[in-house]
Amino acid sequence: MRPTDQALLQRQGEAFHEALSDFVRAYLVGERDRICCHDISLSQCYALEALIRRGPSTLKALAADLSLDKSTASRVVSTLQRKGYVGRTAHPVDARSVLLDVTSAGRRLHDRIRADRIAERTQLLAAFPAEVRDDIADAVRRVADATRRRMGCATQPTARLA
Repeated sequence: MRPTDQALLQRQGEAFHEALSDFVRAYLVGERDRICCHDISLSQCYALEALIRRGPSTLKALAADLSLDKSTASRVVSTLQRKGYVGRTAHPVDARSVLLDVTSAGRRLHDRIRADRIAERTQLLAAFPAEVRDDIADAVRRVADATRRRMGCATQPTARLA
């Protein structure tokens, strides 16, 4: 790479870092504040999403999916279970293990939170011209995929609707 190209890439990398850091801070604060209005934490919401996406799962599998250690995942699940959003059943093969799954109340909560989040994203996108809206989703998805590959994250992308 030529020095001028390297200098340009460096400036773009710095601008991208600043923009992404600002976005992540704004996003996490907004998500936390809105999801907590539904009586669960952001981690608990991610756990519900993962269980809906994965189906019945062991604690170990869920913890890996969320990139949490098993004890932290256990606390997240215990709270969800106490609130009636997650249930535990005996594992059909491993008697030492249980399967976690979302209850009907948990699914209703997830659906309400998801609808609220989509409505907010729709309002946010409305400020952009129609011809760039698909590009925004594509760019964010590509950044997330590249980050997962680079960081070796265990979490999987959220299932996309066609």
